[in-house]
Amino acid sequence: MDKLSKIYLAGHKGLVGSAIHRKLKELEYANIIVRTHEELDLTRQEQVESFFAREKPEYVFLAAAKVGGILANATYPAEFIYDNLAIEVNTIHAAYRYRVKKLLFLGSSCIYPRECPQPMKEDYLLTGPLEPTNEAYAIAKIAGIKMCQAYNTQYGTKFISVMPTNLYGPNDNFDLETSHVLPALVRKFHLAKLAAEEKWDLIEIDERVFGKIPADIKEALPKVKLWGNGKPRREFLHVDDLADACVFLMNNYDGSEIVNIGVGSDLSIAELAEMVAEVVGFKGEIIFDTSKPDGTPQKLLDVTRLKNFRWSPQIDLVRGIEQTYNWYLEQAFRIK
Repeated sequence: MDKLSKIYLAGHKGLVGSAIHRKLKELEYANIIVRTHEELDLTRQEQVESFFAREKPEYVFLAAAKVGGILANATYPAEFIYDNLAIEVNTIHAAYRYRVKKLLFLGSSCIYPRECPQPMKEDYLLTGPLEPTNEAYAIAKIAGIKMCQAYNTQYGTKFISVMPTNLYGPNDNFDLETSHVLPALVRKFHLAKLAAEEKWDLIEIDERVFGKIPADIKEALPKVKLWGNGKPRREFLHVDDLADACVFLMNNYDGSEIVNIGVGSDLSIAELAEMVAEVVGFKGEIIFDTSKPDGTPQKLLDVTRLKNFRWSPQIDLVRGIEQTYNWYLEQAFRIK
C-alpha cells in the first residue's frame, strides 16, 4: 500500500477496526474509506456489491464481525454463524469481483480444536473438535479462511488471513452479558470497588454508559463473582499491537497460509484477575463460580511464523490494562 491507496476498512467502529483506523492514520494513509452499519449492512449482498462497484477500493481490511464471550455465543449461535458467514461471503466475493489488490481477513484463535496441542500452530487447524461454547463463531471464521484460500487458488487473488489471540484495549465491549474476559474483569472489579466505597451514584452512571449489570453480579457486590475455577490459561494482545501487525502483514505478506498474531505467553484467569484487581485498586474478595463453564482449558498461539517476519508486540499486559482502564473511566466521566 502506498499513502494514497484507496483502503476500505470494514468494521471501523469495533475494537479491532478502530485500532486499525488509528494505525492507518498514524502512518499517514490518506484515502481510508469507512461506513457505519447503518450506511452499509455487510450481511446484505446487494448493498455490498453496490458499494464495491461505486468505490472500487484497492485494499480491504475485513475487521467487521459479530463477536462476544461465552454467554453471547451460547445464547445466540444462529446469529453468530449467519451474520459472520454473510459478512465474509459478501465482502470476499465482492473484493474478487471488483479486483481488490489485497484483502486481509481477521479470524480468531477459537478456530483451533478444543484439545489442541499448546502452543497452537497454524497447521493444527481442523485437526480436532472445536470448543462447543463458541463453535458457531469458529465455524464461520474457518469458512472465511477457506474462502480466502480457495479464491487465491482459483482466481489468483491475494487474500491473507490472520488469527489474533484474545484482544483488549480502547473501544472494547464492557457489556457484561456479551463481553470477553478482560473487559468484563475490568468492569466487575471497578463496580466492586465503587460498591465497597458506597458510591452508588457512580454505579448508576456506569450502568447507563456500559449496560445493565446482571442480577447475580450486582447481588455479589462488593465481592467479585467470576465464571469457572480460574484455572484456564489465556494469552492477551493489546489491540493496538494487533493493528500494527495487520498493517505490517498487509505490506509484507502475500501467502495463503494463515498467520497467528499473539504474544507467545499466557497466564491463568485467576492470575489475570489479580492483575486487573491491582490496576483497578480493588481489595475485596474474589469468588469463582465453578457451576459455570470454563471454556477451552488453554489457548496459547505459536507465533513463530510471525516472529520470522521480525515483528513483535510492544505493549506489555500491565501497561495495556492500565490504558484500557483509563479509557473505560473516561467514558463514564463524559456524562458525570
